[in-house]
Amino acid sequence: TYWPPVDRQGMPGFPKVLEAIYQAWRTNRQNVRQTASQVLGYLSASAGGAPAGGELTGKIADEAVRRLSAQFDPEWGGFGRAPKFPQASVLEFLLRHCRRTDDERPLEMLAVTLDRMAEGGIYDHLGGGFARYSVDDEWLVPHFEKMLYDNAQLMSVYLDAWRLTGREGYRRVVEETADWTLREMRSPEGGFYAALDADSEGVEGKFCVWTAGEIDALLDPEEADLVKLHYGVTESGNFEGQSILHVDRPLTGLAESSGESVTALAERLDRARGKLLTAREGRVRPGTDTKIIVSWNGLTIGALASAGAALGRSDLVDAARIAATLIVDEGIRENGGLARTLTAGQAGGDGMLEDHAFLADGLIALYAATAEHRWLEHAHKLARIIVERFAHTDGPGFFDTGAGHEQLIIRPRELQDGAIPCGNSVAIDVLLSLAHLREDERYSRYVDATLSSLATPMTEHPTAFGRFLAVLERTLADQRQLVLAGGTETAELSAAFMTRYEPFVTLAHAMDGDEGEGWPTLGNRPIPSGLSAAAFLCQGMTCLPPVTSPSALLGHLDAALR
Repeated sequence: TYWPPVDRQGMPGFPKVLEAIYQAWRTNRQNVRQTASQVLGYLSASAGGAPAGGELTGKIADEAVRRLSAQFDPEWGGFGRAPKFPQASVLEFLLRHCRRTDDERPLEMLAVTLDRMAEGGIYDHLGGGFARYSVDDEWLVPHFEKMLYDNAQLMSVYLDAWRLTGREGYRRVVEETADWTLREMRSPEGGFYAALDADSEGVEGKFCVWTAGEIDALLDPEEADLVKLHYGVTESGNFEGQSILHVDRPLTGLAESSGESVTALAERLDRARGKLLTAREGRVRPGTDTKIIVSWNGLTIGALASAGAALGRSDLVDAARIAATLIVDEGIRENGGLARTLTAGQAGGDGMLEDHAFLADGLIALYAATAEHRWLEHAHKLARIIVERFAHTDGPGFFDTGAGHEQLIIRPRELQDGAIPCGNSVAIDVLLSLAHLREDERYSRYVDATLSSLATPMTEHPTAFGRFLAVLERTLADQRQLVLAGGTETAELSAAFMTRYEPFVTLAHAMDGDEGEGWPTLGNRPIPSGLSAAAFLCQGMTCLPPVTSPSALLGHLDAALR
């Protein structure tokens, strides 16, 4: 966890924590030893066999939604009280539940949460991207640290929300967050850095906040007035005498009161934002954690690839491809497993379950976006390593460390999703995708066994099992595969599909000859005579007649899936 250097916002400073540890060891050593022994016993028990399994039905998801509704903040969104974290895994579950059912409650919770976060101070209204969490219920005052993993996940959530609803505000958040990722988090080699600090010049948030006087000095009067009204910048401020930018008065309301069009105000606001961003770049910047963490890069590769394909942004797909190439070329050990980090070109540490699972998930998304089969093959190699080196021998699920990892007090096995999903939930999501593409029942059994063992906790504590619940939604839905045949000629068909939110359809690309060995779903697909590309919507090995145009494909999907 994070300890500030001095006491802050109810958290003790790290020196105080160290002093308390020292005093406890000096004055109460026997109790410390006894507590440590009890904790070790608990950890050993929790890492042992599987809990009792349960039947996997839609009732689990329905009850999870009901419990989330009870925790939901109807005014400001999110679940529970401050401090508020984005909880991207829970939002992804709600998105999939919306798509599978006719339940309107998840969409309402999603809309309020995504709107309020995008309007709040947790979102960077000049440079894009989200801070780690909000210290208040209103998403106004963030802990200003920006994490790569948060932004990768939220990029994916807002992208899927745009695909589902068509709301342009969500698309804007995706593009701005993607642009921030490429502009500020990308290493010269093409990997992505871990985080930006909260502090600059020893003061948290100094890089991001503004005074009314600074706004007036940098902008012309009309621009300054608009920025102050729209973003709630006042003389007194909302954070230690300065202002955190947040949407205080929407442009629609300002247009009504001023008599100007929303378009004219938006253009003026964009000009002003550009000037402020340029001025902000002249400030002392927060520090950057330049580690390239493989798992977090896996999240980012998947988010950028999917966003680029859906939005027609080839630069985002290219960035995902370059990052994937870097990790595959430099982050794979001699035994085929992954390193944990890349720093200054040096691989460090043994890759954990999450590194293998997150990267495999990202590579599957990159494969879907590019039709480059090498990424699918790399993902499958990682999946085999997960099964061979991380699988629990006495129960379902996977350990966090591989079989050859250095010996720890216990071999850890995380089975709850937090700020990032746990390795287990992403691993079974990957295995489910590969099970459908390879017709491999062994992978499906890992998925079912792991979910079954968590049936009760998923129901009772949904905020801790968001990604597991999202995988459950896939098992409850009628899974299909969309196989595109025709090589590069399939680009229009692929682009049409990628604009749709279809979490229960796995996009794949047909393989010719020996290339398709082991991928029965992707074997040779005959294209109708006289045409260069076709799309086959399949369920298992049974496929509907092919369609050859984007409009026909979308009609095909509507008829089959709705």
